[in-house]
Amino acid sequence: MDFELSDEQTMLREASRDLLSDHSPHDVVRAQLDRDEDVDAALWGFACDLGWPGIALPEVHGGAGQGLIELALVAEEIGRAGARVPFIPTVLVGRAVARGGSAELQAEVLPALAAGTAWASWAFAEPGAPWTTDGVHATARPDGDTAVLDGIKTAVEGAGNARWLLVTARFDGAPASFLVDRAAPGVRVRRQQVLDLTRTFYEVRLDGVRVPLARRLDGGVPDVQRLLDDASVLLSAEALGVMDHLLGRTVNHVTVRVQFGRPIGSFQAVKQKCATMAMLVHGTRAAAYYAAMAADAGAADAARAACVAVSYASAATGEVAGESLQLHGGIGFTWEHDLHLYLRRAKVDGVLYGDTAQHRDRLCTLVQTTRTAY
Repeated sequence: MDFELSDEQTMLREASRDLLSDHSPHDVVRAQLDRDEDVDAALWGFACDLGWPGIALPEVHGGAGQGLIELALVAEEIGRAGARVPFIPTVLVGRAVARGGSAELQAEVLPALAAGTAWASWAFAEPGAPWTTDGVHATARPDGDTAVLDGIKTAVEGAGNARWLLVTARFDGAPASFLVDRAAPGVRVRRQQVLDLTRTFYEVRLDGVRVPLARRLDGGVPDVQRLLDDASVLLSAEALGVMDHLLGRTVNHVTVRVQFGRPIGSFQAVKQKCATMAMLVHGTRAAAYYAAMAADAGAADAARAACVAVSYASAATGEVAGESLQLHGGIGFTWEHDLHLYLRRAKVDGVLYGDTAQHRDRLCTLVQTTRTAY
């Protein structure tokens, strides 16, 4: 597998980094912390002009027809900037509709997502349940030509102003996904107080929500799991951006912070901690981008690669954030310093779409299944 980025991919990464540097500096991010908006509207507008939401959508619906690797490049830069945009949930819903939606549903939804005139979010996780298909307990019962949805979803990113919600519920005993209008009767959202201040998450209650059966996506558990794998890869890339920023910030700090008449970065213990951080960052980059390329190539180990990437990133992001905080010393604990914004984001990235233990458990199952097959 060729790990070198193409010229177009390199340009996408550089353009995304420049956009975020210009329009999402830390003072802008801080100014949004106490606002109710789910997104930075100005930044999202520029991102849509650059084509972010439609990167992996079919060209016939206004997209660019690219793959998961291109989405991961953008996700990494969003993590590096700590930006407030609904990129990952929107592109996940777009991929799901492009794969399993009817032609009519695709024609209705995908052009709007590609243009950025609307965004969407995936309502999957449930309170107290694992982030797996076995943890789905919301129900969808057939009633004529509609399905009636009931249940509670949690940690739904950007759901307050989303146009659509992709709700995964049990239909005929198995998980299935339905595209629900956010404004449909019976849909109630409540903003949750979470550690991360740079993103918004909601609890979504579904009380007898009627959805046309035509808005049910094709496929079953394998398709839901494939979308979970896509989410895991993109989250790994996003966490990589957070960690890379923390590494660079920390190295700069220990280079200029003087103690006992010399920069603290000259002490062996500090060097060792920075080296450990760098090792974790490089490991996450290798795992995340291999997983993205394996998915795009349809490789046999794509699911295992996704598990490796997210389990490694989920564990590494908390460790890198902790080391960065320690090396910054007392200043890192202050509200005025930006470090805590990345620390909070890193901690939330460590549990979104499942924690390290969950993904390692699935990885063991996949490896065992492969060995049994041979």
